[in-house]
Amino acid sequence: MTARRRIAGHTPAAALVAGLLLATMAPLAAQQPATPAPSPAPSRPAASPPKPTAPAAKPPAGAPAKPAAGAAAPARPGGAEPDVAFGAFQRGYFLTAFHEATKRVETGDVRAMTLLGELYAAGLGVPQNDQKAAEWYAFAAGRGDREAMFALAMFRLGGRAGPKDLGEAARLLAAAAKLGHAAAAYDLGLFYVEGQLFPQDLGRAAELFRTAAAAGSAEAQYALAVLHKEGRGVPQNPAEAARLLERAAVAGIVDAQVEYAIALFNGTGVTKDEARAAIWFRRAAMRGNAVAQNRLARLLSAGRGLTADPVEAVKWHLVAKAGGAGDPFMEDYAQKQTPEVRQNAEKAAQGWLEMLRQSRS
Repeated sequence: MTARRRIAGHTPAAALVAGLLLATMAPLAAQQPATPAPSPAPSRPAASPPKPTAPAAKPPAGAPAKPAAGAAAPARPGGAEPDVAFGAFQRGYFLTAFHEATKRVETGDVRAMTLLGELYAAGLGVPQNDQKAAEWYAFAAGRGDREAMFALAMFRLGGRAGPKDLGEAARLLAAAAKLGHAAAAYDLGLFYVEGQLFPQDLGRAAELFRTAAAAGSAEAQYALAVLHKEGRGVPQNPAEAARLLERAAVAGIVDAQVEYAIALFNGTGVTKDEARAAIWFRRAAMRGNAVAQNRLARLLSAGRGLTADPVEAVKWHLVAKAGGAGDPFMEDYAQKQTPEVRQNAEKAAQGWLEMLRQSRS
């Protein structure tokens, strides 16, 4: 993992707007998974539109007096001098990374400035200090480093090293997105979906999600898939939705795994394939998704996509029910099984049920 990936990793998929664009799952029909419906976007306090002018950043102590030549942080082409500071960071030698980066900022190296911000932000090799981190991020962002812009936007969103400032966060995200930062484009798209800081514009959100998706953002692939599935901001396109769901599912987005399984089971935008649907339901179920656990229980009870197995069906029903995905159909199915089947299922479910109890305690 590079330092740049680590910085981007400060914002997981739903950190900006919890639950935004995640699908809720409707109750199943007796034999077939139902298509999920999107949840409404939660509200966020309104803020003034971001101003186009950049904020003045006071250089931290030890920073060069004048900006280095060029607006953007230079990439290090193949065959260039090894990046000792980032190499040390990647290997976990944070104090060495700090000393090397400190030397390099004297030459105007903006990537080293961003690295110092990262070290201070996480308390790696140096005492954790949000104020110093923000200063270094601001100084590097002012010199065109997109990673610093994104990191500073996360500080403004979270109220670190100062009050929350959604307008400034959006300005920084827009600047980073223009420079090709995938996570910034995704997060900015969420602002347009939400319709609080900016007027809601699903078309603009889709553009930003598409940019981020093309750059490999699994969260953006899932978000864009939801828009295509529902025809919101883009033409309804089940095939494109399924294609994007598959990419996000492969990348590990659990909600995408569930929805892609449903698309496969129903043949929506993709060739119907109940066996593959069962595989994806199982993967999401093993990740703790209660909806997938319920769907898997249904398939196991009916023998669709995999061999019928009453013990496994009842086991997953019990786990799904404990996770909040109750199902009258499966409850009735479980009650009709022999005492031996129910006993074996309860025994098989104990590990899962204990984990759920511990997670809630």
